Order: sequence, then structure tokens, then C-alpha cells
Amino acid sequence: MTAAAGSAFDRIARDYDALWTGTDVGRLQREAVWRFTDRVFAPGDHILDLGCGTGADGAHLLSRGVKVSAIDASGKMVEAARQRGIHAVTLRLEELDQLERTFDGALSNFGALNCVENLSALRGPLSRLIRRGGYFACSVMGRFCAWESAYYLARGEFRKCARRWPGAAESRSIGVRVFYPTVKSVSRAFAPDFECIELAGIGVCVPPSFIKFLPAAVVALCGEVDRRIARVPVFRALSDHRLLIFRRR
Repeated sequence: MTAAAGSAFDRIARDYDALWTGTDVGRLQREAVWRFTDRVFAPGDHILDLGCGTGADGAHLLSRGVKVSAIDASGKMVEAARQRGIHAVTLRLEELDQLERTFDGALSNFGALNCVENLSALRGPLSRLIRRGGYFACSVMGRFCAWESAYYLARGEFRKCARRWPGAAESRSIGVRVFYPTVKSVSRAFAPDFECIELAGIGVCVPPSFIKFLPAAVVALCGEVDRRIARVPVFRALSDHRLLIFRRR
């Protein structure tokens, strides 16, 4: 993640929770991730949150008795996370070598890794930071999201409909280049030090955050459907984010 990306997220930090975390869609997608991560991060563990944003995931982990350290390229996001009681510092993902201790696991949620072009460069630092047998959970935006493509196709915005497909695109909303890796490329980037043991779709029926026209009851129903189909290969391939859980070998 570049310094420019950190500055871009500085500009939206104040409104981030209102635009995403606090919305029905944001809450359901985040809770979907927690249903998986709560199985691998146990009370007493010390977890590193990579790209912590405003600290919503860290606060959830703290509520379960999990100790959290966090980094983010945005100083404003770090300030917000600290207000939630998270021990957070301003640091880019590419600067992980500056961290020295060992953790029981790590989490990178909702696209922080999509701002990193060369994911394999993170493998070495992460394998040093995470103990053997520990877990690394990451959710990344994939190259195809059924909701996004259908929405923009219906509006006749064909470039936006297909913007993820080439694997990279400029984000006009935040002004940074975003990368869309495949599940296979993410798995290869962290192999052989990490083995992927779980794969799920996050936001299969629950739409992306820019879908505003669905009533809350419909969004809630979408969340219930996602509980049942998140692991099904044909459906998870249509999701907004892909959640991968790795075990450190």
C-alpha cells in the first residue's frame, strides 16, 4: 500500500463507519467474516490486524478476550482504532519487517491486501511474525462480483461492470490503484509457508456497500441466505469478497 493510499484513506476516515461499518450491508458482511475467524482466534491469543481501519474487527476481538495489535497506512484510521482501545500504529503493509514480536495469528479484512501489488513480498515477514500453527485470515475483493457487474450493466456503465476483470483498476472514489487477485494467486503468494484451510464468499447475496435501494428486511434475508451458501464453490465465486484462512506451517 503506497503512501498515497494512506492519504486517500485519511480523507475518508471520519466518514468510514457511517459509509460502511455502521450500515446494514457492512454489519452483515463483517459478521460473516467473524463467524469464520471466531473459530480460529481464541481468547488469550495475540492477533495482528493488518489494515485495521477504524478498529471494528479489533474491537470485536477484544470483546472476546483476544489481544490485538494493529497497523494501518492511514494515520487517521489509526486514531479512530485507538479510540476503540486498539493498540494501533501507522505502518504500511510493505513495512511489516519493522515489527519484531511473534503473534498467534493475523487478520486482514475487507480489501487492505487489494492495495498491495506484490502479495508474495508479504509472505516472508508474515511467516516470521506468525507462530507455527497460527492462523492468517484475509478477505480480498476478487475479479468478479455478481452484484457489481449486474448493477452497472443494468445502468449501462459497461466499464464499471467489468472493472475488476483485468485484475487491476484505478479507484476514482479514493484515487488509488486497486488489484483484484484470484484465489489461486493469493494461495500461491503465501505458499509454502501458509496452507489455505478454508475458503468462503463474503457478500454473495448481501450486496456491496454502494447498493442503496434494498429495504433492510431484504438485506437481512440476504444475510441469512449467505450463511447457508458461503462455502459453496459456485456461489462463493460470485461474492464481493473472498475470505481465505491460512494455517502457518
